Amino acid sequence: MNNSIKKVLVTGASNGIGFDLTKKLLAEGIEVIAVTRSGKVGDYTHANLTVFQGDISHTESINTVAQQLEEAGIKLDVLINNAGVGLDLGDEIPTADLLNATFATNTTGTVLFTEALLNSLNDGGQVVFLSTAMALLRNAAPNAPAYRMSKAAINMYAVMLGQRLAERKIRVTPLHPGWVQTRMGGDTAPVTVEKSVNGIFKAITENTESGKFWNIELGGLEEY
Repeated sequence: MNNSIKKVLVTGASNGIGFDLTKKLLAEGIEVIAVTRSGKVGDYTHANLTVFQGDISHTESINTVAQQLEEAGIKLDVLINNAGVGLDLGDEIPTADLLNATFATNTTGTVLFTEALLNSLNDGGQVVFLSTAMALLRNAAPNAPAYRMSKAAINMYAVMLGQRLAERKIRVTPLHPGWVQTRMGGDTAPVTVEKSVNGIFKAITENTESGKFWNIELGGLEEY
């Protein structure tokens, strides 16, 4: 394990991948700051778990979380942008409502949350974005227009951010967590939450490149 990883912040930690990833990090002896809309992670508690209430689709909430981190003097080694929505996965025709709602969380909120927390991220740290292989141009398909486009935008931001933060030696990684058996992915998805979480952990501890796309199903990097 990378012994330099001591504190990690995970958004959307109340269920699915975020919840199991939080437990995995804690089991590895890493302190976790979880950000959830409710301010809770179900009934789960742990001595090394701190939970902040926050909704990344609202600027005021983002600023509140950033202020709480600074006031508490918390410095992060890894920021994991896990929170996201898939509101139009079965649709082909984009609508204003679903585009706006999807981008508010998956793109605008995620970008603004990341920017707000950069001062709380240690030099030499990491920023991770849960993206999707569905957003790669070669995997384009008619379905899920808002979801695919919002994640494609995050892939671009990750490359740009990696270049911007190179002087601070902060690694930026957009990754495909797999088609996972979660509320979003459905029970018939081929990848278990455990496999996805282990793949994400591998990316955090083994990847050395910045701005490159990591696919947990390949266990490594792939081209955009």
